[in-house]
Amino acid sequence: MDRNLPIGFFAALAAALVGSAWQLISRYGVTTTLGPLDIALLRYGIPALLLCPFLFGKAPSSPKAPRMALVLLVLGGGLPFGLLVLAGAQWAPASHMGVFLAGSLPLFTAIGARIHKGEKVQGLRLIGLCCIALGMALFAMASFRPGSLSWQGDLLFLAAAMLWAVYSLAFGHCGLTPWQGAAFVNGWSTLLLLPLLWFTGMPRLLGAPWPDVALQAVGQGVVAGTLGLVIYAVAISHLGAARASLSAAAVPVLTTLGAAFFMGEPITAAAVLALALVVPGIVLASGVRIR
Repeated sequence: MDRNLPIGFFAALAAALVGSAWQLISRYGVTTTLGPLDIALLRYGIPALLLCPFLFGKAPSSPKAPRMALVLLVLGGGLPFGLLVLAGAQWAPASHMGVFLAGSLPLFTAIGARIHKGEKVQGLRLIGLCCIALGMALFAMASFRPGSLSWQGDLLFLAAAMLWAVYSLAFGHCGLTPWQGAAFVNGWSTLLLLPLLWFTGMPRLLGAPWPDVALQAVGQGVVAGTLGLVIYAVAISHLGAARASLSAAAVPVLTTLGAAFFMGEPITAAAVLALALVVPGIVLASGVRIR
């Protein structure tokens, strides 16, 4: 076995844990005294400050970092992605975030690889993608209720997953280390966020209870914004985008269980059915072969 594979698989597992924790914290955050922009400020502002040395340690405009790849890096893993997730969390439960956000990542990654590299999807990978699509479709239909707005959150999660797939593919072409990539994404996301805060007025976090702010500062800024991007980038570096997306297989389960335990969300039959299709689908779609 390639000596880099254990490092990559460990990073992918850590990314799954971080991703699930971030989903739970995000859902909880938008149900308290904070709004999406407040949480986004903590999510990107804190890592931008922590990672400043990496941002200026190497010019990101070097020949190894094509400008278009850097733009896609920020769009896919930065502020647009974060705002879509946080806005969706206002409408849909955390279990929906786990299924639609993490579950659809391999689907969009495969589509992106097909468009960008002409990679064909066939055999077990195709079966896996079909399982993912079927699981999400059944979950969406079973979860629909008259007057419910969770479908709006589901659509936003799908859009966010599409952007994250772009980030996964773009990172392989940016020529930056995981730490430099995280610094670049968070730094530019913070700069993009400042004009939005100017127009929306005083952030609510200035008058919010300190426990709410502290939880989001640590969970969003340190764990997700700093460690999360770096860990996932390490997984991509050692496994490639397709194999790194395998980490998404654990996220729907972890998020659903975490939401039930910490936030009292019910584990419905529709959620169990979706997980039974989506999780194996992610594994098959990743293209990983056990030898």
